[in-house]
Amino acid sequence: MDLNSGSNILIKNGLIVDPKNNINETLDLLIKDGIISEVGKNIESDGAEVINAEGKVVAPGLIDLHVHFREPGYEYKEDIATGSMAAARGGVTTVVCMPNTNPVVDNPAMVKYVTERGKEVGLTNVLTTACITKGQKSKEISEIGELKDAGAVGISDDGRPVLTPSLMRRALEYAKMFDIPVMSHSEDLDLVDGGSMNEGYMSTYLGLRGIPKCAESVAISRDVLIAEEVGGRLHVCHVSTKNSIDAIRRAKERGARITCETAPHYFSLTDKAVEGFNTNAKMNPPLRDDEDVAAVIEGLADGTIDAIATDHAPHDSDEKEIEFSLAANGIVGLETSLGLGYTNLVRTGKLTLPELIKKMSVNPAEIINIDRGSLGVGKIADIVIFDTENEYTVDINEFASKNNNCPYDGMKLYGRVDYTILCGEVVYKR
Repeated sequence: MDLNSGSNILIKNGLIVDPKNNINETLDLLIKDGIISEVGKNIESDGAEVINAEGKVVAPGLIDLHVHFREPGYEYKEDIATGSMAAARGGVTTVVCMPNTNPVVDNPAMVKYVTERGKEVGLTNVLTTACITKGQKSKEISEIGELKDAGAVGISDDGRPVLTPSLMRRALEYAKMFDIPVMSHSEDLDLVDGGSMNEGYMSTYLGLRGIPKCAESVAISRDVLIAEEVGGRLHVCHVSTKNSIDAIRRAKERGARITCETAPHYFSLTDKAVEGFNTNAKMNPPLRDDEDVAAVIEGLADGTIDAIATDHAPHDSDEKEIEFSLAANGIVGLETSLGLGYTNLVRTGKLTLPELIKKMSVNPAEIINIDRGSLGVGKIADIVIFDTENEYTVDINEFASKNNNCPYDGMKLYGRVDYTILCGEVVYKR
């Protein structure tokens, strides 16, 4: 989208929540030619489209560090157009795609394909990671410098861990040279050992092979220690266990260059959601127990966990409506993430609203080093306007995503998106 193509929009009387500039008050905001030109009281502008945001929150557009838009190769699950529509409906103005497509994103041409397709669609700013290893095979490091030059904002083998410590060390060393984060899917496959849900009471009750928590925490501990030794930038994806969070917290206290994310399902659900062999609650890492949910919330509150990302992972119904152990991992999450965050974290007093926006916009922008996540004058007008006062019911039949593998159907939430503005253009209006 042409950044100078935006129309003039005046947003009136909204609660401006801009943690980057320490703003949390009712103000007006004027957009001219796709850029924020003024923030203050009683702004007037002849000819501008007026949006009355009284009683609404006006915040920087959300930035999701972890989505699967499935294109190329798996367009029957999702494609960049439908994924972008889902992002717009969720108030997400920037997404970072994972590279486990078919073919995988392990060369500059593939990086450019994904980002150019995103620009063609024009509903959200589509960025992408590229593979840590060629073909995601954990044998040979990808050409990291070339991938960054092509536009990759991070490297990841998401969906699969980097199998050997020496290879992870080399990846962190090379990535350090180009100042690009290694976004780690930290999982010990030997410990997973064919499991399909969290190991505990519920797995025993259902007769399913469980995945021990240490399958995540052991792998994260390995990656954290390697990153600390070489001084590389490690970003740990989808953190879900207490011991994982403790390992990251201790490393941060020692000054390691480590960031991490969790997903809304890890602070809003436990493995009890799997009861009845509900494959829409099957994901990787799996849903954990109450102790881990409490640890995730504590990690968000104390700053150990830097970001909230959806791990938006659409699957066709044929891949979900089968035996639990064979069903695909993942849920769709772009259209529920803000509501889940506001309802479970802000309304419960675990985070303030500015803290939530920081986790969903400001910090993600800093992790991938993009000039977004701010409502400052002169900044690109990527904005979400949402309603925190009125309860709504999640209806998966309204989703823009191609698939609706989601455990939140029928749930009551607060924080529904009214407008999403990308580069000064309204791309979604409820």
